[in-house]
Amino acid sequence: MKRRAWLTLGAVVLGGGGVVTYAVADPAGQPGAQGRAKRPVKVYDLTLKSTASGKRELPNTDTQQFSLLGVSWTGAAKKLHGTAEVRTRDSETGEWTAWRDLDAAANPVAAPEAGPDARGASEPLWVGPSDGVQVRVVDEDGTTSSGLPKGLQVNLVDPGVATTAEMKAGGSAAEPAAFVAETPGAADSTSPTPPTSTSLSPTATATGSPSPTATASASASPSASATPSAPPSTVPRPPITSRAGWGADESISPDAPEYNADVKSVFVHHTAGTNDYSCADSASIVRGIHAYHVQVNGWKDIGYNFFVDKCGTLFEGRKGGVDMPVLGAHAYGWNRESTGISVLGDHTSTNASSAALASIARVAAWKLGQYGADPAGTTQLTAGATQKNYFGAGFTAGSTYTFQRITSHRDGYNTQCPGGSLYVQLPAIRALAGGPVQGLKATSVDGAALSGSTYYAKGAITVKWTATTPAALIKSFELLVDGKVAATTSGAATSAGATLALGSHTVAVRAVHQSGRTATSAALSVVAETTAPTFTTNPTLSLRTGTVNTTAVPVTLGWKAADDKALRQVSLLSPATATFGPTTTSSSRTATSGTATTWSMRAYDYAGNYRTSSPAYTPVILQESSAVKSGSWTTRSSTSYLGGKSYSSAAKNASLTWTFTGRSAAWVVSRASGSGQAYVYVDGAKVATVDLKSTATLYRNAIWTKTWPSSAKHTVKIVVVGTSGRPTITTDGLVHIK
Repeated sequence: MKRRAWLTLGAVVLGGGGVVTYAVADPAGQPGAQGRAKRPVKVYDLTLKSTASGKRELPNTDTQQFSLLGVSWTGAAKKLHGTAEVRTRDSETGEWTAWRDLDAAANPVAAPEAGPDARGASEPLWVGPSDGVQVRVVDEDGTTSSGLPKGLQVNLVDPGVATTAEMKAGGSAAEPAAFVAETPGAADSTSPTPPTSTSLSPTATATGSPSPTATASASASPSASATPSAPPSTVPRPPITSRAGWGADESISPDAPEYNADVKSVFVHHTAGTNDYSCADSASIVRGIHAYHVQVNGWKDIGYNFFVDKCGTLFEGRKGGVDMPVLGAHAYGWNRESTGISVLGDHTSTNASSAALASIARVAAWKLGQYGADPAGTTQLTAGATQKNYFGAGFTAGSTYTFQRITSHRDGYNTQCPGGSLYVQLPAIRALAGGPVQGLKATSVDGAALSGSTYYAKGAITVKWTATTPAALIKSFELLVDGKVAATTSGAATSAGATLALGSHTVAVRAVHQSGRTATSAALSVVAETTAPTFTTNPTLSLRTGTVNTTAVPVTLGWKAADDKALRQVSLLSPATATFGPTTTSSSRTATSGTATTWSMRAYDYAGNYRTSSPAYTPVILQESSAVKSGSWTTRSSTSYLGGKSYSSAAKNASLTWTFTGRSAAWVVSRASGSGQAYVYVDGAKVATVDLKSTATLYRNAIWTKTWPSSAKHTVKIVVVGTSGRPTITTDGLVHIK
């Protein structure tokens, strides 16, 4: 079904009085949902004619949807001394974009084969599927159109549907649109209203076959040079999408390619289009540029030798073989000794993606490597034209000049290409292409633990590393132990293992760039050792102050561990679990009375060696009734006492004596504000005077403790002091550990 469309013809006056010329090709209907059938690339030329008032008029034409456009004019050697701006309407949403400038500083006769019918043109602009366009062109003085070149056209390119992936993607195909004239004056409105005037007959040619201009240019081009050999490169060839892969219409470029003798330099460009494209559209963009260069510029083929999108996918450009020194049409005056790669997108103020930079580096290194050239070096190029570059440096045809092996369009010609942001990324591209590997760092050592600045391992280790250079540009990694290669991996690897002999070692990683240049990481210190730590003091249990229960006696677990290299930690394995640092030697715990409990501890060093010690201890509660009494004592009963009973005495010199075999003892009492004092004798010697007074009432309180280096037979005797005003003490027994 055909959809009605309309053209806006007219002019508006800018602030300086300059004439703005515009045209609208705007199908009024919306396409229905259809499968994406294969369809050829088509170009529509909409001529802007000058009138007495300075307006441009567009002849009646038919068109379909388009995704790429530019403006062109008669005479490839002429420049557009003015400004060309466009805005387009999205074919799906119907929304108009903001005005965008076209880069009209294109190369004069950039293609060596361009004939007398070749046209001057802006760089093409990718806009995505669109069904409406407005164009305005103004002379640089803003006052007249007399300075504009003749034959101004807006050229719309529908890249068609060519690849299997595109056909599977689904979508809609636009129907041809019949155009009608509309009253001028709506150029700056956001949503122009379709006219109601009568449809005019279409006159524009819209086919996939070469236009007469393109054919004439092709026949006028010089004959192809003899086909040179394709020398092998010093570095691997990156994956490159072939012309068939992006759906090139070879029928519009029938002429044979022309070849240079070699490739001395790689010129980096940008297409100056949008950065918002999907990488799934990259093949369509390349097809559109191909059609634009051939059917608008009048060249015999696409100008660039290679393209790369923001996802890093490389595309073959001008035909003739990616491994051959194909003569391109990308850098006026320098095509004879170079190859050109263009980044899809506008990098005037936006950096190119890391993926794009890596792919530029890979293809540049590969092409230069075919001729033994260092991508990070310089070369001498012979100027093919007398001109100046973007920075004002002059060149004289036939003279030689020094260029970087990886250079840019603006270094050889007066253009902003490849954009300021991409231009400052060129040193990074050269570093990627020429090596050595950047940002190499050994990050960790598995099978070892770090203490200070030294790793400790039993022997087998795995070293991990990172590098900022993409793996595709790295030939291999080598694990160095004491300066010697212990393992070799691919450039995609991020780790390697080795088994170390006992002793101290240095371990490093060496990266071999595809260029052969090497980079070595900072060395790591690694000690291989298998000696287990020792317990200089085995785990011991001693009683401490606190509240005593029949199931929970307060104890202190003590130990001392050491290692000949570096002690890492000590862990309690039973009867509970806990982990302690290398300098910790004690922990407050509780133990069950009357039961032998194993206190198992393990000491670890940083290499993973360990030693375990598992002694057993039994806390024993000796009731007050088991003591030998002297003097007057009274039995008290309460559930608050150990065993429900205790002894109490206010008689001076009354005593209780316990005899036991063990290594630690604790006297358990009841305490209150009126409690008195007692003397404590150990093995017949007075060792302490203990005051039981407490502002709070406490039961089963271990108030005094004593620990010996080893287990032995001991006596503990407590004697009532008979303190004035508070002579009474209450005792609840004695606890010892055996």
